[in-house]
Amino acid sequence: MSVKIKSVMRVNPQNVAEPNKYYAKAVSTGRSDINRLSKLIAMQCTVNRADCLAVLSALQDNIIMELQDGKIVDLGDIGCFQIGVNSTGHEVSEEVSTSSVKKGKLNFRPGTELKKMIATLSFNKGDVA
Repeated sequence: MSVKIKSVMRVNPQNVAEPNKYYAKAVSTGRSDINRLSKLIAMQCTVNRADCLAVLSALQDNIIMELQDGKIVDLGDIGCFQIGVNSTGHEVSEEVSTSSVKKGKLNFRPGTELKKMIATLSFNKGDVA
């Protein structure tokens, strides 16, 4: 498979004083939601679409609950999700408190199969908007 790219002008984040440059940007070819995934899975195995949708929906709910509970959610070769925070820095450890947290964020570390997929991607610059 080949991922389409397009050219976009952007500010150099390393040096905003430099003139803008063109960078490659991956172009989406659409969206695959939980309903589509359930149909695809049902076509590949003996489980029907409704059962696949129920399992995927439960997976979604449980990932959210486990993350809210502070757990790392490990989905094997797909990767791991973990809650992180952006916070202000302090000179002394005792000054760090809940008010130091600017916002929460979601960290994702890809697993083996996703890393392999990324390493073997090819790209093409076609006619894209």
